[in-house]
Amino acid sequence: MADKLVYSSKINKIRSFALILIFVGFAVMYGGLLSKNIEWLMLTLFLLGLLFILFSCVVYFWIGMLSTKAVPILCPNCEKPTKMLGKVDACMHCKQPLTLDKDLEGLEFDEKYNKRKYRAEAKSRMKNE
Repeated sequence: MADKLVYSSKINKIRSFALILIFVGFAVMYGGLLSKNIEWLMLTLFLLGLLFILFSCVVYFWIGMLSTKAVPILCPNCEKPTKMLGKVDACMHCKQPLTLDKDLEGLEFDEKYNKRKYRAEAKSRMKNE
């Protein structure tokens, strides 16, 4: 059975992380409700849950600001508008690997190409071949 790699866009990954933080915060707060007989533990769990939720708000705000600077493009596969962060990313809708760098078009998709040093090494390897 051939394994097909599924990529996801950076914006969606960060949004998913923020959503997980909210659920973790609620779960920690629920643990505080279950421990209402021990007041110091209940207060600690409530404050910790509140910190998780506040941190998720900061992450949502940050990715919103980052999303305004992302490059809007049309995906060549599904023809839906998507946003790209960096030189390589994946479509938000169909998970198609995308690149803005013409030199990286023939190479296998790797998110490390967003780092300048790794991208330069890949380009030099491609020229040597």
